[in-house]
Amino acid sequence: MSLGPVMMDLVGTTLSPQERAQLCHPLVGGVILFSRNYESPAQLRALTAEIRALRNPPLIITVDHEGGRVQRFREGFTALPALARIGEIHALDRARGRKLAHAAGYVMAAELLAHGVDLSFAPVLDLGRGVSTVIGDRAFAEDPLVVTELARQYVLGMTQAGMAACGKHFPGHGGVMGDSHTELPVDDRPLSALKHADLVPFARLCPTVLAAVMPAHVLYPQVDAEPAGFSRVWLQEVLRKAQRFSGVIFSDDLSMAGAHGAGDLGERARKALAAGCDVVLACNDPQGLDGLLAALAGYANPLSQARMARLHGRPAWTADELAANPDYRASCELLRSSFSELP
Repeated sequence: MSLGPVMMDLVGTTLSPQERAQLCHPLVGGVILFSRNYESPAQLRALTAEIRALRNPPLIITVDHEGGRVQRFREGFTALPALARIGEIHALDRARGRKLAHAAGYVMAAELLAHGVDLSFAPVLDLGRGVSTVIGDRAFAEDPLVVTELARQYVLGMTQAGMAACGKHFPGHGGVMGDSHTELPVDDRPLSALKHADLVPFARLCPTVLAAVMPAHVLYPQVDAEPAGFSRVWLQEVLRKAQRFSGVIFSDDLSMAGAHGAGDLGERARKALAAGCDVVLACNDPQGLDGLLAALAGYANPLSQARMARLHGRPAWTADELAANPDYRASCELLRSSFSELP
């Protein structure tokens, strides 16, 4: 059975019979985990093993695990710094900042892989302009070249651990005050302004470094009348053609308020896929999932399925083996010694 275009979430720390059935649906291709799905390292390993055993090829298991305030698993995992803290050190000591970005990506990815998680939706490539509260310290810096430099090191760390990288939120969420979780933000800048700022990290990393990209639920009316995640202009003309991106395009969560203008959950999914997304995230709406799957009946995209298959993680160690790995231990110590707020 090939991987479908829908990524669903789960209610709790174990699978319900209904969730097992939904995970076996041919239109489902993966799972995104949240803090509510985590109790302990052992519980997480059991949950991911059960999910993997349901399908062949196994479903892609993902999470938002950036560090700082966006880290879904905490007890038993290394506390990761917010990316802005790495940027602050980079401003004082460029070489140390690069090492810290690499270490953060490596530790994050190695720990997740050792617990059965394939992919973290990271790194954030938005610019830290001091405008967007939802981005805030999730961004490395305001300077797009600094963001590019540190993100490249972060991705190299992820790659060393065996995990692909997903840059977000294309073409940049940092220039708007609104939070797309609760509204549709509008960025009135023209494409020319975005090309010289927010788009720079994506343009430099998309062709060779990133395996996946997640667009923003943000409207850029001077570029297109549709928000980026539903826009063929952004996804096909800019991301695929101009930036030569050939990896997976994930929609951001279709339950977010920034996506509601596209219709009900099924309509949002159809529009996102028609615009060029390979995978749609349907979170926090378990009652709507069956309707979404019905709305996509008969849908198939072999190219998207092939792209998805490349996102399976390549764990090099079990959790016990990882704890004894000298590179991992050195990276953890570098993070702890650099950030006094980390335990």
